Amino acid sequence: MKTKYSIIAALALVAVPLSAQETYQDTKLVDSELNGTARYVGMGGAMEALGADISTIGSNPAGIGLFRSSQVSLSGGFVAQKDATTSPSFGGINARIDGNKTNASFDQVGLVYAFRTSQSSFLNFAFNYHKSRNFDQILTAGGVLNKASQNKLTAMKYPYGTDYNWNGVDANYSALLTPIMNEENKQVGLDYLNGTEYLFGQYQKGYIGEYDFNISGNLNDRVFLGLTVGLRDVNYRSNSYYTENLEQNAMAESWEDLRIDGQGFDLKAGVIFRPVETSPFRIGLYVNTPTWYDLTLSSANDVTMTDAAGSLDKGQKADYDYKVYTPWKFGVSLGHTLAGCLALGATYEYSDYGSIDNRINDDGYYDDWSYYFQQSSSDRTMNRHTKSTLKGVSTLKLGMEFKPMPEFSIRLGYNYMSPMFSENGFRDGSLESPGSAYATSTDYTNWKSTNRVTAGFGYQMKKFFVDLAYQYSQTDGDFYPFMSYVANSASSPDNCIADGVKVSNKRNQMLVTLGYRF
Repeated sequence: MKTKYSIIAALALVAVPLSAQETYQDTKLVDSELNGTARYVGMGGAMEALGADISTIGSNPAGIGLFRSSQVSLSGGFVAQKDATTSPSFGGINARIDGNKTNASFDQVGLVYAFRTSQSSFLNFAFNYHKSRNFDQILTAGGVLNKASQNKLTAMKYPYGTDYNWNGVDANYSALLTPIMNEENKQVGLDYLNGTEYLFGQYQKGYIGEYDFNISGNLNDRVFLGLTVGLRDVNYRSNSYYTENLEQNAMAESWEDLRIDGQGFDLKAGVIFRPVETSPFRIGLYVNTPTWYDLTLSSANDVTMTDAAGSLDKGQKADYDYKVYTPWKFGVSLGHTLAGCLALGATYEYSDYGSIDNRINDDGYYDDWSYYFQQSSSDRTMNRHTKSTLKGVSTLKLGMEFKPMPEFSIRLGYNYMSPMFSENGFRDGSLESPGSAYATSTDYTNWKSTNRVTAGFGYQMKKFFVDLAYQYSQTDGDFYPFMSYVANSASSPDNCIADGVKVSNKRNQMLVTLGYRF
């Protein structure tokens, strides 16, 4: 018999007060990118001990305490995904993906006000906006389906006395597939069609904007302390198209339109100290609290099945509010300068992505205008899935800056982020969780490690300065059109197994920062 969530999903997928998110959507909220000022990016982000760059406000706030003068800065550029294709094809399937391979981006604007409190101490205040996540991405994938398909997965999940739950895609297919009736004229299943090949295309866009407010200072030029309060603004958009060639010369097509909007806030605290008074060598330590997100998701899915007799179409919508609490982040960094012309930095960060807390809004009340949620509770089912699917992520940042002359700087950097997904992780669309029941797509990608290589230079003209940076990043992964279903044995004809295909996200970024010191 269907559980309560599968009944709701199959009937309407309309807005309800009990809602939560699912693991693969969560990763969009915690996977920060290397972005900020061109100096910070050019050095691979390895400035959490060197400080004196406004981008450290979002990682180690103590870095703002190293400013000796006030400044204002503005950064922007463009991001390009030159290897992406907007006209993918596989076998006999062709598609057209709307989206731009190159997009302009406004990345940072900030102000630092440095106030001297004594001969060797400062109290500094700062505000900075930066784009911590740029969602612009085109993703395409195609592969062979060996007796598997989306509609077969729906049929396999049809509750023959099992507890498998349905989502929005299943709800659409259940209305399009032919029911299987028993001798008593009761439905006992759904007739399905095996697939032969598939094609997927997705265009994502939007951003997470981070607004940071900082107070920091130093004690006798030996110990630097900082605290940052951060506000975040989430704007995520995704349009995807999925199509399958099926047996009997049939075809299935699925479209999804997805929006995530919301706000969050967090706290960041850090310290930088010089253990030897006569040496510029510095050590930085910092901690970032979870970001407490309050979010709204709006999505729609439409499925069309076509054969020689014609086409049938069915659509679903989902609108819900939920909360996600991201994991804590901890960092340690080293910084050193030599002969006043060479700066070296190294940073290590760790965050346990498996500890993401998916939360269900509950205990709300209505007034004359809208619905308010007062409390939320952890979605234990989804959190167990998150813990088994995601793992601890380490980030290593290395950077150097060389000044052949006082007004000119050359920078190089390297940034590495370990994989967040377990090798056997998958998007489980059968969980008894609203995060699964209200899903309007089935695809997922297990992204692997991210490697970033950066370079840049800067030039200072009295109180004005300009910095340029280039960043190349690459993340490879395994794409799956839907979760696999394994019946009683590995050789069962009822198996619905989708093999992964290799995909890659290669991005090029050009960034310029203009600034003025006063």
